[in-house]
Amino acid sequence: MRRLCTPPFLAATTLLFSQNLYSAPSHDAHRSHYGAPQARVTPIVDGASDDAAWEDATWRPIDNVWLGENLTPEDFNGRYKLVWTEDKLFVLVEFVDDVLVDFHRDPLQQYWDDDCLEIFIDEDHSGGNHQYNHNAFAYHLSLDNQAIDIGTDKQARSYNHHVQSQWRQQQGVVIWEAAIDIYTDKYQDEAADNRPVELTSGKIMGFMIAYCDNDHSELREHFIGSEDAGSDHKDRGWIDAGLFGTLQLVD
Repeated sequence: MRRLCTPPFLAATTLLFSQNLYSAPSHDAHRSHYGAPQARVTPIVDGASDDAAWEDATWRPIDNVWLGENLTPEDFNGRYKLVWTEDKLFVLVEFVDDVLVDFHRDPLQQYWDDDCLEIFIDEDHSGGNHQYNHNAFAYHLSLDNQAIDIGTDKQARSYNHHVQSQWRQQQGVVIWEAAIDIYTDKYQDEAADNRPVELTSGKIMGFMIAYCDNDHSELREHFIGSEDAGSDHKDRGWIDAGLFGTLQLVD
């Protein structure tokens, strides 16, 4: 891949643009910023972290406890990486969870109360409400690799055609990979002609990741995210994209 040097004035402009987006009124203060490198070779989504593409990406923690008390490192601790190609965003998550459960066998019922990975994406970094619209997506990835979000009809829907995921557990550590098509807020649930966007260097999106942890209960026991939720924002991510961090695609 050919790399071009960025002129200093352009680099400064890009940085200023990123900072302005980072602190935009539609977003909470103190959001994280992640620069995801472009993958030279597309990762294979197989629940293994040995793809060369992951070597260039930086780990970030999943360590903000949004719901639940007395979370120990043995109960859950996790981190994630991101890379991209023109077609997809790739997510690698590594975590420890001492008990994995999938109590609710219907994938559209109480999926948030089972152990699941939740990936939040705001294609244009606009922030704002996405509860019953596609201003942003909040994909809940279950242990049987279902991808569930709420549609514009206010009902849970399968978005398996958006997300490919696979996980493995080895020596107590779960490695979870996902490849995600990115859609704009013009996405229509009933349409047959939705097309994902082409990803390019410099693109800025909203991104956040979280984990719903349940060991033995009817309801989830902990909810842990990559962003600071604040005292009054403990379960706001599925409604407000202003809680998301800033993701920038870089060469």
